Amino acid sequence: MAGRSSRFQDYAHPVNETPKLEEAAHILVIRLSAMGDVAMLVPVLRIVTATYPNLKITLLTRGFFAPMFKNIPNVAVYEADISGLHNGFVGLCRLARELKELEINAVADLHDVLRSNVLRYIFYMYGIPVNQIDKGRAEKKALTAENNKVFKQLKSTHQRYADVFSELGYPVNLKTPSFPSKQKLSPKILEITGKNILKWIGIAPFAQHNSKVYPLDLMQSVIEEIDREGKAEIFLFGGGKLETEKLEKLAEKFKNVVSIAGKLSFEEELALISNLDLMLSMDSGNAHLAAMYGIPVITIWGVTHPYAGFSAFNQPEENNILPDLNRYSKIPTSIYGNKFPEGYEDVMRTISPQKVVEKIKNSPPPPEGGV
Repeated sequence: MAGRSSRFQDYAHPVNETPKLEEAAHILVIRLSAMGDVAMLVPVLRIVTATYPNLKITLLTRGFFAPMFKNIPNVAVYEADISGLHNGFVGLCRLARELKELEINAVADLHDVLRSNVLRYIFYMYGIPVNQIDKGRAEKKALTAENNKVFKQLKSTHQRYADVFSELGYPVNLKTPSFPSKQKLSPKILEITGKNILKWIGIAPFAQHNSKVYPLDLMQSVIEEIDREGKAEIFLFGGGKLETEKLEKLAEKFKNVVSIAGKLSFEEELALISNLDLMLSMDSGNAHLAAMYGIPVITIWGVTHPYAGFSAFNQPEENNILPDLNRYSKIPTSIYGNKFPEGYEDVMRTISPQKVVEKIKNSPPPPEGGV
């Protein structure tokens, strides 16, 4: 198959038997985006492969995300070139043919979008069984409703992923997580971080939508208090030109604060994250990147809410910092933070910097069992 070797990483072992519990099989897992949702898959796959060591998994995703999965046994990444070779219906048909050559036994569609549904139909025509994630759309609609809101904890995305494997005959217990060891830091990373004995704290102050971003002036107050005590080195995470410029200006104000934005590759950033003592994040992908290494994560929430099922993996509930829900009773106003009513622009200003600092100082480690 032309081009397969450049997109397929790790293995391509043909397995001809129908998937059966505790027998060798080859499952295709589909999750194309977004970064946070892909990162949430990492701890689930670690548990799946630890529970079923004979199971082989090929993950169809964007090539950029491959470093997240490089140390998971029996998991290979197949790059979906969705803006090029695999674009459009014809491209998806080509992709399905390529994947069929790997002789997969079943498909776990953990995305449920137009592209994965097209692939699902093609695999059905090939006679390959497909199980698809239940995103709980009706429950989430009720949770975010402005009127007659059904305010209750929904199933976590991690559990929704695990349920698909269970339906395929591979049930797993998310309360038995395993995490990788800290990655070795390269000379390039150490040149930026230095070799100090201070506590390493990562701060990722941005998110896709402004409604999920803690105001920068308040975040500066948080950083100022931590830096003043001189007990921690702070690394600021972000991406893109605008975020990079803002973080550089912020870092310049303090002694023990370094902006990582634009200085490291994604794989190098992951190595640094694996060495953190704590990550402070918004409801964004960085929370899930840290959680997949078992790092304590404190999440500041805006118009979204943990009840939607997107909390960082294996973190205690008290690590979630919420705005004043009595004052802003319509929270969550949406699942992704892209919608909110008038007057909800400043919900995060009800979270004081002092509260965030105290949470950082008193943060408990993640529990040994999954949550």
